[in-house]
Amino acid sequence: MPNITVRFFARYAELTGCDTTAVRVSGSSATVADVLARVRETVPGARDLPPRPLAAVNLRQVKLDARVEDGDEVALLPPLSGG
Repeated sequence: MPNITVRFFARYAELTGCDTTAVRVSGSSATVADVLARVRETVPGARDLPPRPLAAVNLRQVKLDARVEDGDEVALLPPLSGG
């Protein structure tokens, strides 16, 4: 079972009440979507995260179907705005 570090930024950190957590996902072909589902199950406030947040694995932006491996870091990023 891969152990994944999850980092929350800005509004997502406010929703979850934490900047970082760790989750375990089952299967050797786990994806960012699986990590997000596990986060929603285990982290208070995470159910309020949007269905498809921006995500990065090990500092590289990815889609939710990207695979994760043991020890990876998944960052969940709110939309950026500004001008």
